[in-house]
Amino acid sequence: MRRSNTATQQPSSIVDDEPDVPVREQMRTEFAFTLPRGYVDEAGTVHRSGVMRLATARDELVPLRDDRVRENSAYLTVVLLARVITSLGSITDVHVGVVENLFAADLAFLQDMYRQINSEGHTRAAVRCPECKHDFEVDLSGSRLGES
Repeated sequence: MRRSNTATQQPSSIVDDEPDVPVREQMRTEFAFTLPRGYVDEAGTVHRSGVMRLATARDELVPLRDDRVRENSAYLTVVLLARVITSLGSITDVHVGVVENLFAADLAFLQDMYRQINSEGHTRAAVRCPECKHDFEVDLSGSRLGES
């Protein structure tokens, strides 16, 4: 079959299902979480739910100039998490003082979540039931027990 450049030979009933512009998927940059224990503020209010955003190169480089990090490399985690946690309960200014006062279980949870979303781009992990050997995914962002 020979094609021509004239429009008169094109049937009018043909619909182009493939757009000329590729469809873009929306990139997810923020991830909700629920802390295992929760941050207790000065008034005694417990804050458990929060949001963490993806880290930028700047987020990982700037803390390296911080004197607290230079003196104690373990402090890098505190400074880095303070940069990427955008909210924690009603707290919208999450700073190093907040992260310093998290319970150890919550700090470990946030470190794991940080690694997961910044290396994989999501908070899901593939797991296998040790008893029945069934493979499934779980959401590591802190959903309630039994939910995924």
